[in-house]
Amino acid sequence: MTTHDTFDLGGDLRVRRMGFGAMRLPVRALDASPNDRGTGLKILRRAVELGVDHIDTAAFYYHQDGPAANEMIRAALSPYPPGLVIATKVGPYRGPGDPFPSGQVPASGLRDEVERNLRELGLDRLDLVYLRHGGLEAPADEPIGERFEILAGLREEGLIRHLGLSHVTPAQLAEARGIAPVAAVQNRFDITRPQDAGLLETCEREHIAYAPYFPLGGFGIPDDARVGAVAARHGATVPQVLLAGLLALSPVMLAIPGTGSPDHLEENTAAAGLALTGEDLAALRS
Repeated sequence: MTTHDTFDLGGDLRVRRMGFGAMRLPVRALDASPNDRGTGLKILRRAVELGVDHIDTAAFYYHQDGPAANEMIRAALSPYPPGLVIATKVGPYRGPGDPFPSGQVPASGLRDEVERNLRELGLDRLDLVYLRHGGLEAPADEPIGERFEILAGLREEGLIRHLGLSHVTPAQLAEARGIAPVAAVQNRFDITRPQDAGLLETCEREHIAYAPYFPLGGFGIPDDARVGAVAARHGATVPQVLLAGLLALSPVMLAIPGTGSPDHLEENTAAAGLALTGEDLAALRS
């Protein structure tokens, strides 16, 4: 493992840039049916065997009639191996019967959400907590300071090691950084949708990790001829090129693809070893 393959979250948590997202463990995203818990546990253990040391989760990643991501992470991996970094998100509200989050937890409820993640994961301190703002629509450029101050206070208490932001604008990042250090940003981004390039440049300049959600395009792999051509040239799959392209795009980029399939886990993690050429990257940006 070289420093090129890793990133120092917050300056002191070194992680491999290919991580794992837990959203798809409890539920199949397209039809909202539950995944098999036993398969999820095997995926988590295999991910760590493959070298993954950064897992992204949330307490609202669960199926109403099935497993929950945090519970599976604890069952599969606790006691946690040294060096494993677990990131989580708070902010979205998911009420009884809601298949997906439907609103935002008030500032007064954020402590309870942090403590819920601590209990579910069996931790005394969370490595990284993102304040997730809004849903899947374009980020709304509205103040987030009151909510971020709550998390900053919990960081001062020692319940959180590093703070992050998810689904935010450049102005919101600047507002939050005026309150407390921001170690990571998690916005929507893939190499076929580079609309967040300006914020990515800020993260590069300030050494803030950028861990995009939907790194494989969201609800379905993009049908993009540029990606397909690069994949064919390397004998790789389209998802592998999407992931390798992210890692090649910026040294602060962290990939956190999720899956409920052991085969897809192997495929995704292997993308960390796919070396794209300058010609490949130019083709992907054309």
